Amino acid sequence: MKIGVISDTHGLLRPEALVALQGCQQIIHAGDIGSAEILEQLAAIAPLRVVRGNNDMDSTWAGHLPDVLQFDVNGWRTLLVHDIADVPGDLDAGIRLIITGHSHKPLLEWREEKLFVNPGSAGRRRFRLPVTLALLEVSATLIKPRLIDLLE
Repeated sequence: MKIGVISDTHGLLRPEALVALQGCQQIIHAGDIGSAEILEQLAAIAPLRVVRGNNDMDSTWAGHLPDVLQFDVNGWRTLLVHDIADVPGDLDAGIRLIITGHSHKPLLEWREEKLFVNPGSAGRRRFRLPVTLALLEVSATLIKPRLIDLLE
């Protein structure tokens, strides 16, 4: 199963991101979306899971979006929050995939049996940080994550 993970679009959905997400069976947006139109464009590619970010809080279009989601990705219990600071310290032992955004810093890191994914920012470049998203190849027993640089 191919999963696209994107975050911090801040109202800009790059054509390169749309190309990179083609063929995904699911797309996950980790917040700071920027507009309802971005969600519509992503949902046209694949089923979408999304949380709102701190910059979406005052938006009327994002009022119905959750701050935290838990769901299953091909057998992997998943926690989705915008900011890693909101990951509970007493994280449920069954959660094996943690997806966050907010920092604009891409991260793919195994911590014991758990994979932490921050796809970085796919919107406007901040400072000297890369413009990225993540793709996950997920089977029942393995996740192969990789970062996609959108400005190569």
